Amino acid sequence: MDIGQIAALIAAIVFAILAGCMIYPLIRLGKLFDQIAQTVRDTGEHALPALDEGVTTVQKVNRSLDDVNAISDAAQRSATNIGALTDLYGSFLGKPLIAVASSVWAVKATVQDFLQAQTARSRSGEQDIHTSSSNTGK
Repeated sequence: MDIGQIAALIAAIVFAILAGCMIYPLIRLGKLFDQIAQTVRDTGEHALPALDEGVTTVQKVNRSLDDVNAISDAAQRSATNIGALTDLYGSFLGKPLIAVASSVWAVKATVQDFLQAQTARSRSGEQDIHTSSSNTGK
């Protein structure tokens, strides 16, 4: 055996040792890839039902929101109708009632003025009588 063959033999032994040392990490790396693949499969199997449940939940929330929208629309229509009814009562009852109230107030003010004038005349007539009787007694 010459030096070239010995060097080739040493290189082959070193390569075999390096290959032997690399087998263990490569086997572990292969197991890691298998676990990753299994995790991805499990995640996919669990994610699809979760997504389906999420879609169902969103549909139920949308139905509830539709109900809330219907209720708020009905409340808005009721408020509008009540406002229109109030305006209607105000125009049919309010204006005549205001006219009647102002007429009653005017009649009351006129009657009070008339009665005050009568009272003032009767008092001035009494004073004239008292004044004339005091003057005649002198």
